[in-house]
Amino acid sequence: MAEKPQQIVVQYCQVCGLPPEYCEFGPEFEKCKPWLIQNAPDLYPDLLKANANEADKIADQLQSTGISSADSGGSSEAKQEEVKRLPGGKIKKKDKKEVIIEKVVRNKRKCITTVKGLELFGVKLSDASKKLGKKFATGASVVKGPTDKEQIDVQGDISYDIVEFITETWPDVLETSIFFIEDGKKVPAA
Repeated sequence: MAEKPQQIVVQYCQVCGLPPEYCEFGPEFEKCKPWLIQNAPDLYPDLLKANANEADKIADQLQSTGISSADSGGSSEAKQEEVKRLPGGKIKKKDKKEVIIEKVVRNKRKCITTVKGLELFGVKLSDASKKLGKKFATGASVVKGPTDKEQIDVQGDISYDIVEFITETWPDVLETSIFFIEDGKKVPAA
């Protein structure tokens, strides 16, 4: 009878989140070196010999910066919000604060105006769709777009009238942060 397979415990780097074997291919190999010397010395014997003094200096620098950033408190938390690390060392950038208005034509004469990005300015999309529907006397609804982000679909071609309405109704939304998509190109509304 075959033996049951044993569970393998994989150790991950505390700096970049990759297995130690792949740290050299990650984005922060220089920062990973002190951790690798302490926790996985058998994988990189060259680091122990050639860079023993350098690794100590780097470790001291990291510890001193870690202590000083912990004292400041709020600034380190703000930096973590701006840049989000994904597994594998990839960086997820924060969305830009901009409203994108796009006109989609369907059935030759009918068209839908799509408004994306209002939620980034702290606007409730359900309230915004009600106000847009009442102002332009059309149907307006909140739907999920192709990227699984919510957007407002308004029936009719109101793309140029909507800019003035958005800037008057929500003063946080500046006219310089509103863009149109025309012929596949992003064009500023101002």
